[in-house]
Amino acid sequence: MSQLQELHQQAMDLAEMVQVAKLRGNLALAEKLSREALEKEIRAAELVAGDFEAEPTRSVLHRSAASLAIDCGEIHTAEHLIAIALSGNPPQEIAEELKDLFVQINIKKYLERRGITFDDAKIHKLIAQP
Repeated sequence: MSQLQELHQQAMDLAEMVQVAKLRGNLALAEKLSREALEKEIRAAELVAGDFEAEPTRSVLHRSAASLAIDCGEIHTAEHLIAIALSGNPPQEIAEELKDLFVQINIKKYLERRGITFDDAKIHKLIAQP
């Protein structure tokens, strides 16, 4: 197994462990595992960040790392990962998912700057609409 595949698999295994820890109410462990998963997925994404021929792997890894960053509350990191992914040539479907992630993490701030407020449930419903 390549280093990239190994890092990605470790990150995904940790992400599953996060869900188990949350179900068991162990939020401290869930946070620790989330950060470990994020670090491993970022390392995997960095291995192909400059290889624009490595699509869809390149954009998928960056999308996954961005999602993990959002889960960890690392919004700036998520934005950076999304930008890197979109700077290449991701498949259309992955590009749309990356753009959706960007909107998801920025829509509330965008609306608030314009004096529009929604409660979180309404924003979630808005984002979840196809």
